[in-house]
Amino acid sequence: MARLYDGRMWVHYGQAYVYGQEHPGELLARSFAGQANGICGAAKPGSLCLITGLHTGDVHIRVDVLDSEPELVDDWEEAVEVSFRPGIGGAWLIDWNGNTVVDLGLDDRDYRVRYCARGMQVGSDLDTLVEGEPVDSYAIYFWPAPPAPDQIIRQTSPTAAYWHTAWK
Repeated sequence: MARLYDGRMWVHYGQAYVYGQEHPGELLARSFAGQANGICGAAKPGSLCLITGLHTGDVHIRVDVLDSEPELVDDWEEAVEVSFRPGIGGAWLIDWNGNTVVDLGLDDRDYRVRYCARGMQVGSDLDTLVEGEPVDSYAIYFWPAPPAPDQIIRQTSPTAAYWHTAWK
């Protein structure tokens, strides 16, 4: 396992992204086209659109690259999976302002991605975090796997339920 990042990330409009050296353009609605889940959009090749509960401020995020599928631990309230292949020049975790949070250093191959959330409803209810510790936390796990349809693994909050239907 390689832990690539474990810290804060600034979001606005409840969004962050993963993409390569070419900005993929409009990501929000196009990322969720035809998907079952509404919090990790992977429909646009080479990019991911990540939805958070918090509208504006810092969230906590952890990014791991693994050799195989991780066990789903109970403390993640929300979990979805998508397929992903890095775009031209690799992939970076990008905050809403377009700042690089971390270079993911992914190989040019197919991955499965599990996006997990804890406190998503708390973040949504708070809306904006001006100072203090983040109230919602997220994890992104990448591991080698062939492409497969996206799926909702766990959904517990009204906020996640809303986003899972918002793009339909």
